[in-house]
Amino acid sequence: MDNFKKTTIALAVANIALLSAGTAMAQTQPQPANEPAAGAVVVVSGQRAALQSAQKLKQDSDEVVDSIVAEDIGKLPDRSVTEVLQRIAGVTIDRNMAGDPNRQSVEGSGVSVRGLTYVRSEINGRDAFSAGGGRSLGFSDVAPELMSGVDVYKNPSAEQVEGAIAGLVNLRTAMPFDYKGFKGTVGFSESYSTLREGKPSPTSTILLSNRWTTPFGEVGALVDFAKAKSPSRSDGVSVDPYFPHVNSTNPALYDRSKTQWIPLGMGYRSQDFDRTRRGDYAALQWKPNKDLTAGLTYFKTRYKEDLDEHVVASSEDKWYQQVASADSVFDKNGAFQSGTISNPTYGGSPFNSSQRINTRESSTRDISLNVQWRITPDFTWTNDFQHVRSTTEGFDADVSTGFILPSQTMNTTGKVPQIGLGSDAYMADPKNYYWAYTQEALDHASANQKAWKSDVKFAFDDPVLRDIRFGVRMANREGENHKAQKYYNWSAITFPWMEGWQINGVARLSDPRFAGGSSLQTMDNFFGGKYNIPPMLFADEATVRGFPDQWAKIHAYHDVLCAEKGSTCDPWKPATFNDPAATNTQTEKTRAAYTQLRFGWDNLKYPVDGNVGIRYVKTKGAGSGYVSFTRPSLPSVGSGVPVSGQGNLIDIASFAQQQSVNNSYDNWLPSLNLRMKASDQLQFRFAVAKSMSRPDFNQLQVQTTLNAQHMQTVTRDAAGNTTAVRFDGTSLNGTSDGNPLLKPTTSTNIDLTAEWYFAKAGSLTFSAFNKDLKDIVTTKNFGYNAVDSAGKQQTFVVTGPVNGAKGYARGFELAHQQYYDFVPDWLRGLGSQASWTYVSSERKLKDPVNEAWCSGNDASSNFNLFINGCDTDGRPFGKTPLQGLSRHTVNLALMYEQHGLSMRVAYNWRSRYLLGVTQWGSRGNNGLNTNPDAPAGKYLIPTTNNDQAFGLPLYQAGYGQVDASIFYDFTDKFRVGLEGTNLTNSYTRQIMQQHAGDFTRQVFMSGPRYTLLAQYSF
Repeated sequence: MDNFKKTTIALAVANIALLSAGTAMAQTQPQPANEPAAGAVVVVSGQRAALQSAQKLKQDSDEVVDSIVAEDIGKLPDRSVTEVLQRIAGVTIDRNMAGDPNRQSVEGSGVSVRGLTYVRSEINGRDAFSAGGGRSLGFSDVAPELMSGVDVYKNPSAEQVEGAIAGLVNLRTAMPFDYKGFKGTVGFSESYSTLREGKPSPTSTILLSNRWTTPFGEVGALVDFAKAKSPSRSDGVSVDPYFPHVNSTNPALYDRSKTQWIPLGMGYRSQDFDRTRRGDYAALQWKPNKDLTAGLTYFKTRYKEDLDEHVVASSEDKWYQQVASADSVFDKNGAFQSGTISNPTYGGSPFNSSQRINTRESSTRDISLNVQWRITPDFTWTNDFQHVRSTTEGFDADVSTGFILPSQTMNTTGKVPQIGLGSDAYMADPKNYYWAYTQEALDHASANQKAWKSDVKFAFDDPVLRDIRFGVRMANREGENHKAQKYYNWSAITFPWMEGWQINGVARLSDPRFAGGSSLQTMDNFFGGKYNIPPMLFADEATVRGFPDQWAKIHAYHDVLCAEKGSTCDPWKPATFNDPAATNTQTEKTRAAYTQLRFGWDNLKYPVDGNVGIRYVKTKGAGSGYVSFTRPSLPSVGSGVPVSGQGNLIDIASFAQQQSVNNSYDNWLPSLNLRMKASDQLQFRFAVAKSMSRPDFNQLQVQTTLNAQHMQTVTRDAAGNTTAVRFDGTSLNGTSDGNPLLKPTTSTNIDLTAEWYFAKAGSLTFSAFNKDLKDIVTTKNFGYNAVDSAGKQQTFVVTGPVNGAKGYARGFELAHQQYYDFVPDWLRGLGSQASWTYVSSERKLKDPVNEAWCSGNDASSNFNLFINGCDTDGRPFGKTPLQGLSRHTVNLALMYEQHGLSMRVAYNWRSRYLLGVTQWGSRGNNGLNTNPDAPAGKYLIPTTNNDQAFGLPLYQAGYGQVDASIFYDFTDKFRVGLEGTNLTNSYTRQIMQQHAGDFTRQVFMSGPRYTLLAQYSF
């Protein structure tokens, strides 16, 4: 990967240097004979015109900005706004679903600018957000067919609304006065996923716009509607963490160098993802005279997502009983590479085969009015009114069966790990399966905002002063979030580990009492046919979607077995919104004022212009929620087993206490932008500004959940039977979902650019930047006191967000674009784009964690685990890089446009970056303590009470993707095109770091996708 990274970067730099050299030589060559004569009118359209418009915006802007302009409505160069943004230098997107690296997002998610996620989103210069706790809009949820352009401001000035440390992304829609008269466009497309195969995915869009001269002035109206179905599929192969199998549990004989590292297991994942995205937009403009213009816009984006996923994953809970076959191959570090793994105690390896359904419906509506009045030729007053409402509702459901695989055959050495399941007959036999577990999560949220902005501009008739601007803005936002349960409501049905002490046997699907609700299902065309997965028994889709009634029937199987055993078992309780502690409300009021002066010295040898300003912002926030505690049940112990230490347990009654918090702060945000024109083609910029980014609303929640866990030591005999149980006490901890007293993260931003515009669609630009950040949000402990049943005060160790770090992000961007008009006629129309971004960053904690060994469970108070990461043998990893930041990003594109034919091939690549250190699937509580100073009962002894937590640093490997498009204009009104995405079928790879090496955690494949488009303008 390192060689590939260096090759890609070298290619980008060489391309930029070569093309620039060619351009410089072209400036000195005589004009070709077929060049248009001086004064001739050349009409430029299509993607060249779009590049010219974007370049002109960048060249003439007061700030550092990059843009992408649509050739026409519905003609952004990619299938989603998120994919469009990745083409801009310094902008990267994540390839995983937001907040869930275990699932691939085919269209991408998580926009970052210059390595940071503090991104402000706007639509037509106004706030844009989605309900659910964030401050930005989900760009993948916006219909790209409605957009006329996308602007990314990388160092905003004082007149722009605060909140953009990393950058400000503004989505622009069309207005009726953008066109001279009537404008009509209709478009239709059909997409095809090579992996999904056959699922229809039509997209349709229509725009109608016109303007009229009436007795009341000029009037314009525009409507734009778009609806798209985007079915996709992603297949994944996973490898579980590697555990240390030591040469001896005797400290005197233990030799770390002889440790064998064996993965817990491997698994499959296949997800069908359907998104229906709809955008409705309407705009009215009225100009009663030349000095007054009013515009009313209505924008609504809605989407519905439905994910249907089949997962086969190891559920092994006793890794220390696993053995590798004699023919297994290990590398020089003792890490397993290929062979067979089994667990003789279980007679095999436990697996789960689960079907998961995840649905979400979201909507954001924006109604805005803008009135601009030119009171005098030098004095303009603009008022803007906005109302936004956003809602979201989600349901995540998972029902799993389980089975024992006699042995796992694995090979981890290839591009994609290989797994061997049982025979077709074995995997289809219901007697090998049992009902295992269910888990669900439900949420719904809403948010509203009302905003008013008033701006005044006074222009000067002065050789230096251009104009001065003043403005105020008031915004009130309120939001309400409901979660049925803080985490997933995971509930076991039956597992082999329950046998003997709670039930006699698991609820097998071959038992008539437990039959029904499942069926034999296949994962066809898995990884494009590279795997032959036998049909397996999964829960029916109707069973998974039938929450809660169908789930209650399945959990009743456990009750039957408990009664048969004579055990006392708690009945299943579905997650509901009845708990008042599931509600969290927040309000925020912001008041801002700014002034900004524009100036310029045009008579200097090298003219200088720019602006200087300052913005003052006052923020008041309030929130209400609950601190809640649910009393845990006493651990179950089999009859006849000796028990001791009951007096060590702490008993606290369940409670939910409401709490409300207010907070306020103010910020001064100065900015300076300077531009020097060395010539009409060459200019330099210097920009310095202070910016702020408020915490997301989910970080400001007033919600604290307290937990208690009864600790116990279990003694077993050689056969694995429990012979004694000792209660060691009760661990009291908790997590605060948010901190309403958080301050905003602030940054001092410096930009220095050199920009050479050698043609209307030709430029070579360089930008160096530095962002010094303060008050980065991290986590820290505090105590919460409660009284137990004996009247004694007990203290919970609670972890919550605080402003606990500072840091920086610095680097440079190099970008080039041009069309080659100096080449022979048959090559004219050829063009290229190339950019390379380098970012280096660091986060410095106010209270760093430097513990030499990891210990304890995965309570939120275990900072060594959550900050540094811990291996499965108890060794920490130390300082990890900033999450989500790639050092290198490369964009390359080759374009051609001539005689009605327009083509583009684009390549985007970003280097490795950290996803996190405690992600699901690469974390757990059952590691091995190899700390020589550990107590004798824990050192080299596999934990029996889940108190040795591990969390591996999980990285996204470097990833590059090739996309292409070809369009042909049959007339100046009708065009047909074909777009291809991920043409090289690139795999997304995740790497988990361990001391024995970097191992593949997951590999995802989504396959190429193709879209056939037709558009007619009238």
